Amino acid sequence: MSPALEQHEEIKMRLRVAGSSLAQIARDLDVAATTVTSVSQGYRRSRRIENAIAAKLGMLPEALWRDRYPVSPTNLLSSTPLYPLHGGASPSAKNY
Repeated sequence: MSPALEQHEEIKMRLRVAGSSLAQIARDLDVAATTVTSVSQGYRRSRRIENAIAAKLGMLPEALWRDRYPVSPTNLLSSTPLYPLHGGASPSAKNY
């Protein structure tokens, strides 16, 4: 299996763990499921779809698809996953 397809399978698995799917993202964005799949597999590019997939995973697109986003001073910090966008806290956050 090619690296792009392995990454696609990993994205699908992570979405399942997060309680979502590529089909759900397609419904949320009102686009065809095949379009979202093509973006996930690397056959097509869409910032809107890449952003939606990454957001569901609590990441930046630059961290999810490193080969699509060359390293530059503006995205150096994006190489690590973000903490969940929906109420997640960083490990350094203290619960008082």
